[in-house]
Amino acid sequence: MQIGAVLPHHEIGTDTGAIRAYLEGVEDLGMTHLLTYDHVLGADPDREGGWNGPYDKNVRFHEPFTFFAWAAALTQRIELVTTVLILPQRQTVLVAKQAAQVAILSGDRLRLGVGTGWNQIEYTALNENFHDRGRRQAEQVELMRKLWTEDSLTYKGEFHTIEGASINPRPSRAVPIWFGGNAPALPKRTGRLGDGWMPLGSPNDT
Repeated sequence: MQIGAVLPHHEIGTDTGAIRAYLEGVEDLGMTHLLTYDHVLGADPDREGGWNGPYDKNVRFHEPFTFFAWAAALTQRIELVTTVLILPQRQTVLVAKQAAQVAILSGDRLRLGVGTGWNQIEYTALNENFHDRGRRQAEQVELMRKLWTEDSLTYKGEFHTIEGASINPRPSRAVPIWFGGNAPALPKRTGRLGDGWMPLGSPNDT
């Protein structure tokens, strides 16, 4: 059995000494992996129409790639896991580049957990389409794997076009991608494209 830890984003705040001690502590305890969440912004609970989501603008979330690049330098063994990166609200090629960099700096300790998210306010602020996020996620995963492994590629999909280009440096292997969530379409997408599944939320009969 492998046992991991979750970065307590909000509770640990921005005290770099506390964060360093936490990282060193979970690794010394023998934790095999560290999970971090992803939210770019939070809604103001006093906004017009109100807000009753599970988090708001007052909850602090560290940005996963920036945080893991720093954490990679402070740890030696622990796997760094996004749980989950809201992939369709980010630019695919940039995510591939950032993930490759973290994988390289950490010695291939990055596992990329990806999800589609639920907060339409985030999608609006990031100028991305909330309603095609499932289809776009599937294409993003396919394209990222090509960017991590091919020196030059030409790609024409529903959402992406690349004409004779790629990223560099590339990791020594494709970054493992696990799908997170419980949407009805997700099991089939995970089986077709994923290296694993992250069942988010509480256990239930389904």
